[in-house]
Amino acid sequence: MAELAIAVASFVLTHFILSHPLRAPIVARVGEKGFLGLYSLVAFATLIWAVMAYRAAPIQQLWLPPLWILHAGALLMLVASILFAGSFLAPNPAMVEAGKVLSRSTEPKGVMGITRHPMMWAFGLWAVVHVASTGRLETLILAGGIGILALVGAWFQDGKKAAQLGDGWAAYAARTSYWPLGAQLSGRLSWSRIWPGILPVGLGIALYIILVVTHPLVIGKSTGVMAWN
Repeated sequence: MAELAIAVASFVLTHFILSHPLRAPIVARVGEKGFLGLYSLVAFATLIWAVMAYRAAPIQQLWLPPLWILHAGALLMLVASILFAGSFLAPNPAMVEAGKVLSRSTEPKGVMGITRHPMMWAFGLWAVVHVASTGRLETLILAGGIGILALVGAWFQDGKKAAQLGDGWAAYAARTSYWPLGAQLSGRLSWSRIWPGILPVGLGIALYIILVVTHPLVIGKSTGVMAWN
């Protein structure tokens, strides 16, 4: 279990260190493409290490999840799938080349009307569902680390984009929210904007079905509605 904790910590910390304090000096030395290559290599290597350590870790059951958690988890994973699929379809100023996106419009589109970090919240929901529905220490370490990286990283990303993009980001942030449904709850967006559109929902449902069908083949255990019994 110690190796798993070290591997996950390495995966999370190298992401934070490379994307914040070390990014500027590395880009200055090797360029943006060189930095992205190094960042991707380190991320891939530490993720593979974490997954291998997870597979080798002993099972340590912390709690036995009740059936209702499996039901709730299946529904949350459907939401996560829609957020993930939709994050590729709508212009996202939180990603690379944000300035070009904001120069066209600061109005959120698609899943950006739910949260301005749909992909990160998809990973966050995935982490919560897997921790709650397994009740195992090794899953808590791996999924918890990935969830923390996604959601804390998105929070830091907001600050970085605000410093880089100034008024353009401020206008976009005023119409959106870090927290899912935060813009609706604060009255900044209409509740009708929680509907991201037919295509994100359709692709999200398709992704969810693929995950449910392939989960027992890859992981060896049924998930989603196939686990309702």
